[in-house]
Amino acid sequence: MIVSIIQKILLAVTIIGGINWLLIGIFDFNLVSFIFMENEVASRIVYSIVGICSVVNIALLFLHNRHHMDDL
Repeated sequence: MIVSIIQKILLAVTIIGGINWLLIGIFDFNLVSFIFMENEVASRIVYSIVGICSVVNIALLFLHNRHHMDDL
């Protein structure tokens, strides 16, 4: 159950990061920079967290797929 909650949190952070990139691409508006008022250190921390969550989500996706392949 705790793993499921962690996975949902990781996915939510990844989705929020994706929405930020959508805003940058369409409107040239960086929500992270806006929230942290151009604080480079805080922005880098947020981007690092989003990147780590994305990598973990990719790993979980492949582990989940491998687990289902073993059942066949």
